Amino acid sequence: MNAPASHEREHARRLVLAHGYNTTAYQILHPGIALWFPPDGEAVVGFVRHGRTRVVAGAPVCASHRLADVAAAFEADAARRGEDVCYFAAEARLQTTPRVGGRYARVLLGAQPVWRPEGLLATIEGHASLRAQLHRARNKGVEVAEWPAARAERDPELRRCLREWLATRGLPPLHFLVEPQTLDWVLDRRVFVAVRAARPVAFLMATPIPVRAGWLVEQIVRGSEACNGTSELLLAAATRALADARAELITLGLAPLSRHGVPPDYAPPLWIRALFAWLRAHGRRFYDFRGLEAFKAKFRPERWEPIYALTTARRVTPRALHAIAGAFARGSPAALIARGLLRALRTEARRLLRGRQRK
Repeated sequence: MNAPASHEREHARRLVLAHGYNTTAYQILHPGIALWFPPDGEAVVGFVRHGRTRVVAGAPVCASHRLADVAAAFEADAARRGEDVCYFAAEARLQTTPRVGGRYARVLLGAQPVWRPEGLLATIEGHASLRAQLHRARNKGVEVAEWPAARAERDPELRRCLREWLATRGLPPLHFLVEPQTLDWVLDRRVFVAVRAARPVAFLMATPIPVRAGWLVEQIVRGSEACNGTSELLLAAATRALADARAELITLGLAPLSRHGVPPDYAPPLWIRALFAWLRAHGRRFYDFRGLEAFKAKFRPERWEPIYALTTARRVTPRALHAIAGAFARGSPAALIARGLLRALRTEARRLLRGRQRK
């Protein structure tokens, strides 16, 4: 599918700013995401097609009273083309929305931690271990300031930090809802930059959740020169600024495979339980699920909200999960894993070579 025209993306942006409820609503503006509008143009769905499945970024963006109708129209459009629909990173609002074909089949992807800004600030400033991290960064001369969008977009030092951070990831860069190149189009996001000795060493990107007066911490990017405590200092500074702007909600986004916030009526099939258990146990080389969850949990969330993949099929199938993986890979999931393995081998070889040179 061709990329949306600039006027379509700008129209989608206006709709997101008016009706964006899902945590990932703003991310439908990411490059590579197709946009679907109903005939009246008063709603939008962002999705990626993989095989015969449309993988939706979160949920339809529309007025709340139209959610069921917009979802039904989008699903009917897909059905006419012989395609299934899978909503990735959907929240409880869509999961509980009535539909003609019955409830969506669901798989729990994990949970997102949520705070009121003043609650998160109280946690950061009230716990000795977190205060120690802030002091550590400040003692190293790290300072945080918010940068205007135009400055952040054109600054080469922030792009250097991003390159250094991506080089430490277990997988090649992913896309869809985790697009790393947000500096190309900051727009309504807010950017907080950690500077040490007049040199940027890290940055935090906060993305609006307009209807809930909330913000998603979409990225915390650490360059190779960032010291311990830099991430915590960035989060504290961003939270303080967002609280001053009367934000009502902050989230660090999905912690994949988290067992927090599991609904009492959730009973996945055995093959999904086995797959997710295997990923938790063996997927660390490619994606540190446990480490990411632990980082988010140490700030003592006020609550954890369940995050789902919902499908229009009768049950969640391996085909749906394969389509989700394809959306993030922007192509073959197998090819992505192969590139990840090659990357891991190269990293290990460099580590062994450095070890021999030190002897």
